[in-house]
Amino acid sequence: MDADRVKHLEFIQATIARLGTNSFLVKGWALTLGAGFLALSASQKSWTVAGAGVVPLLCFWFLDAHFLRQERLYRRLYDAARRADSTVEVLSMDVRPFRPDAPLRRAVLSDTLSLFYGALLVADLGLAVILR
Repeated sequence: MDADRVKHLEFIQATIARLGTNSFLVKGWALTLGAGFLALSASQKSWTVAGAGVVPLLCFWFLDAHFLRQERLYRRLYDAARRADSTVEVLSMDVRPFRPDAPLRRAVLSDTLSLFYGALLVADLGLAVILR
């Protein structure tokens, strides 16, 4: 494997790591904001505050799904670029050929995101129903 191919794989790995870090940070912000909305709605006994917490939660869910999808696309690019018979242009970061293999819907409904954001959503909506 030549030096350009190794450098290309390093670029892809760095992108995958950065996307993973972004996903982690989004989850942290979603949890913090979700807990804040829950605490505020419980202290004020306001179902509207709990209901309003759903909007940013869904935004974070879709943002996290976007990062997960991008990570999956770059993993497919890495897999294609690492092969000896690769047709991927050296130093290309174009993931468009892999888009059909990683739809956004599959990322949104992935087990990890569904469990994490689903639990926050159930807690938020459950509190809104209780306070109503």
